[in-house]
Amino acid sequence: MAKILVYNNDANRMETYYRGENEAMPYNANRTLLVREFRGSSTSEILWTDRRTMRSWNNFRTFYGAPIFVGFAFKRPWEGGHGVLSQHYAGLAFDTAQNLSASQRTVLRNLANSSGYWSYVEPISLTPRWVHFDDRWTLAGYPLTRQGSKGPYVLVAQDGLNTLGYDTGGLDGVFGAKTRNAVLGFQAQNGLVTDGIIGNNTWNSLMNQVVGTGSSNTTILN
Repeated sequence: MAKILVYNNDANRMETYYRGENEAMPYNANRTLLVREFRGSSTSEILWTDRRTMRSWNNFRTFYGAPIFVGFAFKRPWEGGHGVLSQHYAGLAFDTAQNLSASQRTVLRNLANSSGYWSYVEPISLTPRWVHFDDRWTLAGYPLTRQGSKGPYVLVAQDGLNTLGYDTGGLDGVFGAKTRNAVLGFQAQNGLVTDGIIGNNTWNSLMNQVVGTGSSNTTILN
């Protein structure tokens, strides 16, 4: 049974669901994306995403008109497996179509580009054996995140901070006072501007330290 945290973009709130591996993801239509498919190879008991990404999946899956094999979707930062600022850590990305021929992947990639449902579709030069698309919030790395922010990027930050020993008071996707204090502590220890705001420099420092390191005794696991 997975605990799934979903940021509802429409209502600006975090929502919590509990689903079995063969159940559909929250907000998924017609069981086209099961929990185990979204999970991929992640072993985490906690998964997260946002409602907008699920809507994009639903619309694109209908647009494509056939099943889409998902090889990789979600990973927690300390599990690694992707780039330092990967959208997979935010639960907003899909690596798909590993089971298709090259020509079939080209069709899928072209449709993903033309559909308008995805913020970013990776070019074939970067993903020659699969098709990557995601619903990232900004094309420039991760978005600026500060007290009052909510959503999957807050979860990425909280996960990384806790794993490195900076207590955010929980893993809930809400940037409150305790998360800000954890950010201030991290910034002070790493020679960064201590403003409690996660901008480019803080994101890069945090993610470079945590990606692929494995969980620690301060990681929130469930």
